[in-house]
Amino acid sequence: MRVQQASSSFALCVEDGGMEDLEARKPYQILPDREAAREGYIRVVDESGEDYIYPADLFVPVRLPAAVVRRLGGPVRSRSGAARRTIRRVR
Repeated sequence: MRVQQASSSFALCVEDGGMEDLEARKPYQILPDREAAREGYIRVVDESGEDYIYPADLFVPVRLPAAVVRRLGGPVRSRSGAARRTIRRVR
């Protein structure tokens, strides 16, 4: 059996940080945001369906097979089309 090429555009939430728009043990799509990454954050599409930046230590990058990525809806872009600076902070 051949393994399909994997995609690294997802991260597993390992801790929800007390935030209601994250679920621990669930994969979230990562959107590129270099500025957020430099500051220790990661941009993901959360349970609200919007993209926000969260502390990166709440997530672990995962590689999913291309077939799984397609079933999850494939890559999406920020709804605003531009980098958003909204941060959901841990309480």
